[in-house]
Formats: sequence, C-alpha cells, structure tokens
Amino acid sequence: MADPQKFYSDAQRDIQKEQDSSTLAEAMAATIVFDELQDEHRDFISSRDYFMLSTVNAEGEPTVSYKGGPVGFAQVVTSKKIAFPSFDGNGMFYSMGNIAELGKVGMLFIDMETPHRVRVQGAASLSQAPELMARFPGANMMVEVEVTSVFINCARYIHKHKRLETSKYVPDENGGQPFPSWKRIDLFQGVLPGKDVGRAEKEGGLITAEEYQDALLKGDS
Repeated sequence: MADPQKFYSDAQRDIQKEQDSSTLAEAMAATIVFDELQDEHRDFISSRDYFMLSTVNAEGEPTVSYKGGPVGFAQVVTSKKIAFPSFDGNGMFYSMGNIAELGKVGMLFIDMETPHRVRVQGAASLSQAPELMARFPGANMMVEVEVTSVFINCARYIHKHKRLETSKYVPDENGGQPFPSWKRIDLFQGVLPGKDVGRAEKEGGLITAEEYQDALLKGDS
C-alpha cells in the first residue's frame, strides 16, 4: 500500500479540509492506493490499446497526450515497471522531451464501454535498448516507467462510448504502417525528416492543408 501521509500535497489536504473530506480522502489513500501494480491493475493495463499520458517540463508546464497501439502495448514488465513504445508522430516529441527533462508522468488507462479506469503515477525515462526496442517494431524509442502509485478510479462520470476499430496506423509485426496523409501536405515537404523526403509523390501525391483538414473532418485522414 502507498503511504497516506506522503500521497497528498499540502494544497490537496487544504481543499479536503475545506470540503469536509479529509477523513474520506485518508481512507481512500489507505484502501485503494498501492505503490506497485496488483493483479487487477496488471490485467486491466494489459487489455488496453490506448491510454492518456501526462507529462510536465522543468518550468512546470503540463501536457496530456493520447497514446494508442495494439492491445497490451503498455507492457507490465514487473510489479514496479511499465514499458511502452513511442511511435512515429509529428516530430515535436513534446511528451518525450518532457520525460527526458523531468521524468514525472501520469497514465490514465480507461475502458469507455464498461466503464472502468486505472491511474498510474511514476518516474519515467527514455531508452533505445535493443532488447526493449525489439518488442515493438516501428518504435523510435521506448519509455520505462517506475511506478510510484497506482489506483482504480471511480468510473461514475465516464460517459459510455463504443470502440469502432483499430487505427490503421498502428505498426504491424514488421514495423510497417501507412504513410500519414498529413506528411503529404505541400507546406511540409521542405521540413520532413530524411526518411520521408519524396514519399508524398509515391503515396498519392501532394495535398493542401485545406484538403487535409477536409479529410480530417470526414474521418478519412
């Protein structure tokens, strides 16, 4: 179990006191918050094909990113460690940069159909170790998260949504994936990474930003 005395900040405790929930919050921390993954956490995390990742930079500016992949792509390595891949994106490496800089992360695993969710806090680091990279062909790097706290969160306000299909951009067993349509936008051709230069002409030709936006709104991107 996590230590209730260390789990909350002073500001959180002040608001708990103001809202008359100090005793309840203390009981929650003592009952549902663990400092390592339990079987129910491991099973749920292994069943998910997406999660929300929160990171923060050294100036305290936060961001939240959606991470998607095949089922179980956030792998439970041990009761104290989760590893997941970073796949090709827009080249900003916003979350990865925050992890390299500060390493504090939050992960929200959620099932919108049941509904159900698990929250994880941890200390993250980046890795390109061959044995880790081999687990996910197509990854540009891996993230290892040392779990500091994990708990099942109340699902009361989760609106039910039904999953339709897996994204066509999830890398296959060989790391292959379709060329993203936004990399065909004419404005970006001079700034793409070397591996993508010239591919737009072979993947359907150049498009304008307006054409991409139209496709995005129709769900055809």
